[in-house]
Amino acid sequence: MPSRFPAPSMDSAITVLRWSLVFIFLFFGTAKFAAYEAEGVAKIASHYPLFAWMYPLWGPYVASKVIGVIELSTAAALALGQWNTRISLLGGLMGMATFLVTLSFTLGAPLWEKGYGFPFIGAIAQFLFKDAGLFAASYAVFVFSAQRLRAADTSAA
Repeated sequence: MPSRFPAPSMDSAITVLRWSLVFIFLFFGTAKFAAYEAEGVAKIASHYPLFAWMYPLWGPYVASKVIGVIELSTAAALALGQWNTRISLLGGLMGMATFLVTLSFTLGAPLWEKGYGFPFIGAIAQFLFKDAGLFAASYAVFVFSAQRLRAADTSAA
């Protein structure tokens, strides 16, 4: 029996993932410029070796702004990647790197809510665990872009 609805394309799926990631990076990156977010990020990031050096050097507000600039740059690369495959590849890599870093915070963070224990995760785990799906979305954009670049290279040859 033929379907009345056209099958969605991979292009449309990647476009939805891309713009969802842009939305997330745009708003999370912008939030890094607010005091409440800088203080919240400092609770986790100031103890993490990759970021700990920034806090004594610049303080929580400048450190948060640096992270915000990285996130806004990732949003820009992903957005521009809609029209440029090489920039899309870069945006996917930047997203993957960001979410690998945040997922690595789970190694030392208190993940379970005090008084409940496993499997009842606390607020920090709720904030961090969603990044597994966001890493996968960034990876999908990266793979799609890499395949597009490879296809363009072989057709040009």
